[in-house]
Amino acid sequence: MRILATADFHGNRLAFERVAAKAEHCEVELMIVCGDITHFGSLEQAKDLLSIIGTSDAFFVPGNCDPPDLGEERVGKMESIHGKCRRFGEIAFLGAGGSSPSPFDTPFELTEVGIARILEVSLASCPNETEMVLVSHSPPAGTKVDVASTGEHVGSLSIRKFIENSKPKLVVCGHIHEARGMDKINGSYVVNPGPAGRGHCALVDVDHDVKVEFDML
Repeated sequence: MRILATADFHGNRLAFERVAAKAEHCEVELMIVCGDITHFGSLEQAKDLLSIIGTSDAFFVPGNCDPPDLGEERVGKMESIHGKCRRFGEIAFLGAGGSSPSPFDTPFELTEVGIARILEVSLASCPNETEMVLVSHSPPAGTKVDVASTGEHVGSLSIRKFIENSKPKLVVCGHIHEARGMDKINGSYVVNPGPAGRGHCALVDVDHDVKVEFDML
């Protein structure tokens, strides 16, 4: 399965248009949007932006800069999987949006306990004995993809614990713009495609193994 992974648009409409073109050019089967669709925008703005790529199969979660109500939305063929699990092909995709508390008082922040509950609810609805992909806005703590510009690890402890216990094949996240890259937690690949608002994305092939190509829109 070929996936186009994106995150952190922050209201950049041109980036959504480029994602739509990229998905068609690269013949991807599924798109993933890991939140921060808007930059402190409204639900209506978020849905309008998502509609640009809503004709393709896609899963998304809201980011901390998005309205929390976005977690309940479906736009065209795009569906939020925040607190849910949806099967696509032979893979189960589950999601957790928002972020742990930040210094910036953003619209959608959760305690670590709250994030753990969302993940628990998502996992409970996943089919057994199915490979899993976790779509989250926040990266897991203590990895290459959660390092802020200060050098501090600012990812979610709850997401890391979930990965260690549930062992998804792939985790796609965002949130920390400067931490574009890939890491592994035990056997789970963790990918931060970088901010789409600045032209970044990643192509991820999920088969017997996971292959990641970092690219530009």
